Amino acid sequence: MHHPTQRGRHMRDVTALLERPQRAEVIGTVLRNNPGMDEATAGRIVDEAVKFVAAVAGASRPLAQSRVVDEGRHALILHTRTCRQLCERLGAFVHHVPETPDPQRRDPEALTRTRQRIAEAGFPVDDALWLVPTDQSIPVAASCQHSDDSGPIVTIPKPKG
Repeated sequence: MHHPTQRGRHMRDVTALLERPQRAEVIGTVLRNNPGMDEATAGRIVDEAVKFVAAVAGASRPLAQSRVVDEGRHALILHTRTCRQLCERLGAFVHHVPETPDPQRRDPEALTRTRQRIAEAGFPVDDALWLVPTDQSIPVAASCQHSDDSGPIVTIPKPKG
């Protein structure tokens, strides 16, 4: 299987982190929550949410996700077995703590830093899904926000042994 490269680096295949039926179920949840969305867009959103979880699991500092990616994250969380298995594969459980949107609390650099961490984790970044909260070009049901002030995105490493 040929894997894409980004600036000469071997890229990881995010779809390998979820079994095919699991990924399809999470995509189905995104589609049900967003009437009129096409399956390809829902798949991209789910894949980006999985990349985000993988990036957070390996990060040393808190990261933030876009409103669009958060839609995939919400769908993933609803599938608790899938979410648990993903976190076990990654070696850390990543909590999701929603906050009410507050433009005053938003760090504009957080999304840039998160995209950089996803790329460092070896995944291609779907930049079109990392929109600022005010960009409504991809409408989604998710309406919470996640800051990166060391609060809401928490990584708990899997116990050794």
